[in-house]
Amino acid sequence: MMEQAYHIPVLLKESIDALEVSDGIYVDVTFGGGGYSKELLKRVGNGKLYSFDQDSDAEENAILIESDKFQFIKGNFRFIKKFLRLYGITNVDGIVGDFGVSSHQFDEADRGFSFRLGGELDMRMDGDADRSAYDVLEKYTARDLHRIFGEYGEVRNAKTLADKVIQLRGNGELDSINSFIEGIRKLMPRGKENKYLAQVFQALRIEVNDEMGALREFLLQTPLLLNEGGRLVLVSYHSLEDRMVKRFMSKGSLTSTQVERDIYGNEKKPFDVVTRKAIQPSQDEINTNSRARSARLRVAKRNNQEWEKI
Repeated sequence: MMEQAYHIPVLLKESIDALEVSDGIYVDVTFGGGGYSKELLKRVGNGKLYSFDQDSDAEENAILIESDKFQFIKGNFRFIKKFLRLYGITNVDGIVGDFGVSSHQFDEADRGFSFRLGGELDMRMDGDADRSAYDVLEKYTARDLHRIFGEYGEVRNAKTLADKVIQLRGNGELDSINSFIEGIRKLMPRGKENKYLAQVFQALRIEVNDEMGALREFLLQTPLLLNEGGRLVLVSYHSLEDRMVKRFMSKGSLTSTQVERDIYGNEKKPFDVVTRKAIQPSQDEINTNSRARSARLRVAKRNNQEWEKI
């Protein structure tokens, strides 16, 4: 399978350059089409690369990489520490991740990520997971639907939409993407239907895959894995993701806006921020790949402070 057809890596050069790769152990937590991993393998020297992805289609791409420096791990990066330990790895020199949905996932109608292609309301990144978008719409309470549409999709009429979904249950209007869209059509702002649907589908996707929960668990493990001087290089697309990454890198916390201090007033945080301001794609990259538009790259370096949060 051609990488270009599967996924166009976003901020590829900037991300891999930021890792400052040398001989060592590196982790790509979002293998996808293999764009980051292939570039890493060119630079890793006598080191080793471990790449994660829970998607079976990504696993098929990984089979095409023949290198004794490469190990693919089929699993969610929220379990990064546990999986690496299975390979005898307790510390690494760099971690990179791109938290966007791959072009392949958007372009495959049977995955249900895109409202443009029809198909079933699925959206599972791990095809073996129990919960689909259909399950969320059919089983969640109006209160929970209101929360995810408002928080994850920033849908302005989130409560009205949640109430409408409850009304649509049981009459076949949630059986497919097209029937769902028709069921909520009257709630869409005129002239902004596509933006509205993009927000609704984003909210469902984040909930189906527990993307925020996975990111929280992953971030808390990174200080325990990275060697001193090791780089954490992450590309986010949603404001909630970017805010969490920024806060953890700069404050050492997922929630607090203040850095914790010891009894002497010294800051207690595991990272030093390398990118004070997020790196964004160039206009040329956006022109080539419109899905890069919302990407934000942040980089941090592991310092010498101990970390015992988990």
